[in-house]
Amino acid sequence: MVSPIDIQKALGGIDYPAKKDDIVKHAQDHGGDKEVLDALRKIEDREYEGPSGVSSAVFD
Repeated sequence: MVSPIDIQKALGGIDYPAKKDDIVKHAQDHGGDKEVLDALRKIEDREYEGPSGVSSAVFD
């Protein structure tokens, strides 16, 4: 199971606001593992204002 820490590590350095596609691509390019990428691909396709919004989308 993916952890919030894994998500945030993969998204380190991303500029917010960011769209779902940009978030997934950033995670791919910065070492996000399969679990992280799978979790991010399932979030709603919208713009996220910051890391807490991404975490909420993944874990709620």
